[in-house]
Amino acid sequence: MSAAEHHPVHAEHGPVPAEHRPVCTGGHGALLDVAEAIAGDWAALGVRGSFLARNLDTGEQLGFDVDESTPLASVAKVPLALVVLDRIAAGELDPAHPVTVDPGSSSVGPTGLAAFRHPATVAVGDLLLMMLSVSDNAAADALFSLVPPAEADARLRAWGCDGVRVRHRMNHLYECAAGAAGNDFSLALELALRDERTGRHTIETLDPAHANAGSAASLVDLLRRVWRDEIASPPATAELRRLMGLQVFTHRLASELRADTLRWSGKTGTFLHLRHEIGVVEADSGDRVAMAALTRSARRAGLAPDIDLAIGVAGREAFEALRCR
Repeated sequence: MSAAEHHPVHAEHGPVPAEHRPVCTGGHGALLDVAEAIAGDWAALGVRGSFLARNLDTGEQLGFDVDESTPLASVAKVPLALVVLDRIAAGELDPAHPVTVDPGSSSVGPTGLAAFRHPATVAVGDLLLMMLSVSDNAAADALFSLVPPAEADARLRAWGCDGVRVRHRMNHLYECAAGAAGNDFSLALELALRDERTGRHTIETLDPAHANAGSAASLVDLLRRVWRDEIASPPATAELRRLMGLQVFTHRLASELRADTLRWSGKTGTFLHLRHEIGVVEADSGDRVAMAALTRSARRAGLAPDIDLAIGVAGREAFEALRCR
């Protein structure tokens, strides 16, 4: 989540650039049809983005524009968590180590420690919980103080995660927006929309070349490796799966995957016109489908429940198409 979600402005639809044609992927005709339908639904709402869903056991997948690099907003907290958890598993960090977070110098954000008014001391393990369950920016940046962005990025490179980049702390999102628009989030949103049309980036952290960034394909591959214990260490991946299962936000991919027989583990990311989520849905039947939905809206709106719903519909339709019958 971001403070931008708490600064709604008048919503109006904006056109997706006419020259853009999503490149769809699907293992066979029916899957390709689902991918094309989702892309069409998003375009009708004025949304540009990428989507990928993959059955973790069969390898079947569907999506579109899956290799397009996009600024991640709070989705970047997932690779950060994996690096921190791997260091804990290796004995390099103590999950009980206390960290004091001072609101006077911590990160901006509406949830968790970022919303506190007084200093608080929290253990490293609980900072991970706050970061992933309520998307606490202050908790994330406290962890970045222990594992700097360059170190996290280097560890991802060593693991072969070349499509996911971690370059900056969470508060840098707000610093760059403030540098371009002061404290006016409406103006920052206008700049983001203008730059989306022109391809130039006034706000540096919206430029995939400088932002924490990733593609739908690289993020789904990261999830695949986490769920199959093929990256970092098994204690680290097991704990990441547990923590992602504690996310409290259910307004995007999880919104259409609510059932007693389904379990959703995910992480949202929101900043200005960015609305993302990645995660894995697991069914009692044994089906496991990893998903990444990365969207950029073309409208002036801090809140867009119809876009969130469209992301949820995409998740449900993809899961139904990919689950084994």
